[in-house]
Amino acid sequence: MTKRTTTAVVIGLGLVTLSACGSSDSAGAGDSKTITLVSHDSWAVSKSVLEDFEKQSGYKVRVLKDGDAGQAVNKAILTKDNPQGDVFFGVDNTLLSRALDNGLFQSYEAKGSDQIVKQYRIDQDRHRVTPIDSGDICVNYDKAYFSKHKLAPPTSFDDLIKPAYKNLLVTENAATSSPGLGFLLGTAAKYGDDGWQDYWKKLKANGVKVVDGWEQAYNDEFSGSAGGKKAKADRPLVVSYASSPPAEVIYADPKPKTAPTGVASGTCFRQVEYAGLLSNAKNAKGGKALLDFLIGVKFQDDMPLNMFVYPVRETARVPEEFVKFGPQAKDPETLAPAKIADNRDQWVKSWTSLVLK
Repeated sequence: MTKRTTTAVVIGLGLVTLSACGSSDSAGAGDSKTITLVSHDSWAVSKSVLEDFEKQSGYKVRVLKDGDAGQAVNKAILTKDNPQGDVFFGVDNTLLSRALDNGLFQSYEAKGSDQIVKQYRIDQDRHRVTPIDSGDICVNYDKAYFSKHKLAPPTSFDDLIKPAYKNLLVTENAATSSPGLGFLLGTAAKYGDDGWQDYWKKLKANGVKVVDGWEQAYNDEFSGSAGGKKAKADRPLVVSYASSPPAEVIYADPKPKTAPTGVASGTCFRQVEYAGLLSNAKNAKGGKALLDFLIGVKFQDDMPLNMFVYPVRETARVPEEFVKFGPQAKDPETLAPAKIADNRDQWVKSWTSLVLK
């Protein structure tokens, strides 16, 4: 299972020095019939859906996957005066302020924006970004473990610091991982500026394990995943996504009737991803057409089972597997982008000092 949750996020150190070269050659750059989409490595779309857009629009889409989400954002900022492409997809609400403050995007109100769920619409006065998808970062649990040990799985942040769950949770480094950062932000939203550090002291004392990224946490350390079972992992709690249980069903052979994993619904933080027309894009007209496509019905319907995220268009279809095995949290923790912008780097520095030292 390939997900954006493996994204490395450079936090607290400013922009790192990155090569200005893309992950592929620059063929097609500036071609009025070619649109270059710059994205993190988890971009995916059904071949038929993309071909339909190309046929109808007359454009050819070139996709430049530029590493983890944080790396891709930083690289896009460093190359904004001579961008690698026309549209950037994959900056989320945890890093959005960095992109906007550095002038990464130019204004464009995508056709169909009025169909986006209102709570995801931001920057309405300038329309520099368009919401594309959402997902919940949540603690997942291994159903078999808790059944075997006759222990109720946790349902909230408060549960995770109880003695019954000592040495059971693995999470990702908040300084190097998107879900790790999201989990930190969830605790900041839950316990406030004055309480989140005390919560993490208790979580550390209760044996939380921290690893670099999602791939290691979910596939190597978490006993409930297919990878974890093969690795004989021993942690039955992991920070992942609400869409992870559906993935465990969809990719299983044979497919089980119920998901082997569940979600602690009181531990969720809502993540939203955006796309925008890059400043100095060589094919701005094509880039606008691509943004219209990304928020269109066909792409929004196609997206969930390709990238395991929820659509943001009100009329888009949600797969049955998502509804049954991975519904979005009814009351996730959220933080205003401005709040994240003002505190993110300091929170991560404090978290690093508190948890990793």
